[in-house]
Amino acid sequence: MREILLIKNGELALKGLNRSTFEDTLIRHIRRSLKPLGEVKIRKAQSAIYIEPQSEFFDYDEAAGRISRIFGIAAFSRAAVCEKDMGDIMETAAAFLAPRMEEIATFKVEAKRADKRFALTSPEICRELGGSLLNRFPHLRVDVHNPDETVTVEIRDFGAYIHCGQLPGAGGMPVGTAGKASILISGGIDSPVAAWMMAKRGINLDAVHFASPPYTSQRAELKVMDLLRQVAQYSGPIKLEIVPFTEIQEQIGEHCPEEYFTLIMRRFMMEIAERLARRGGSLALITGESVGQVASQTMKALCVTDEMVHMPVFRPLIGMDKSEIIALSRKIETFSISTLPYEDCCTVFTPKHPRTRPDSEKVREAEKSLDRESLIQRALEGVRSVLIE
Repeated sequence: MREILLIKNGELALKGLNRSTFEDTLIRHIRRSLKPLGEVKIRKAQSAIYIEPQSEFFDYDEAAGRISRIFGIAAFSRAAVCEKDMGDIMETAAAFLAPRMEEIATFKVEAKRADKRFALTSPEICRELGGSLLNRFPHLRVDVHNPDETVTVEIRDFGAYIHCGQLPGAGGMPVGTAGKASILISGGIDSPVAAWMMAKRGINLDAVHFASPPYTSQRAELKVMDLLRQVAQYSGPIKLEIVPFTEIQEQIGEHCPEEYFTLIMRRFMMEIAERLARRGGSLALITGESVGQVASQTMKALCVTDEMVHMPVFRPLIGMDKSEIIALSRKIETFSISTLPYEDCCTVFTPKHPRTRPDSEKVREAEKSLDRESLIQRALEGVRSVLIE
């Protein structure tokens, strides 16, 4: 009995003449993800992708875990393949589904007849296969409203496919189909979630992290790398650029009014991140900011920091509550890493009473005592790059 993994594209099916570009990108990601498990044959047809393992020792459970993290897949299932013949369909279904049929009490059959040349209609297929399964497993009964399991048979171009227990995919679009953007990642809860959300929309990720030794430790950097490794399970490899930020923060602390410390720091970060983004081919910046979450994320404060950049800034969490963000971080398994007690540079020199409604003119006036360009150039000269996979 031949078994395959049957992938449903979801949103990709809505694409027009360029749909094959999206599908080909998705197939490349599938090949890369499954490569450690052995050789597979992959083909596409009728808004689906067929993955046929070439080894009898193929680990389907591990493959399912890997596929569930690939953006662009709406759902997938492990399916048995047979000839488009009702006798063959009934025999294959009984053999393939036996372990599951023994565990349940009720079922129903759904049929999808993509190949309209098949002699029986969908209701007729359901009736024939349902009757056959009742004969093979007499303890079962049919429940079309609330079954323990739904058995699906799909009549497609290349054969008949039988499966049950369809699993949800990660959704979204294949990474790399929407360009590249750079995520400013601190090590907190929000920025890894923001990175994941933008990768889900097909964006390739670079990352920028600001380090301030000795105020921040090596462990803080390692924490950021661990967060990006978790995101990279969905997004693919991420280039991380680590910016030395100590001198800039010390200069801000020495020469600028305390109430503007965080805002001025954020303005430096945005400008440096944009320069690195342009150098690396990114088209936008990404941050984990949410309106009103902290003093530097009020509407006025965001306007002040955005003055320093001339490319789009994506803020996918902008309207989310903290509880919603935490729920997503748990889903993608970054929460436990984000809450490790290693401080990032955003907690250094935090003012006691930060401005929540800053005036741009006053912020610019406060910055005049700094040699901005020299500070930025020295920071850029000290950037270290790490590839996270």
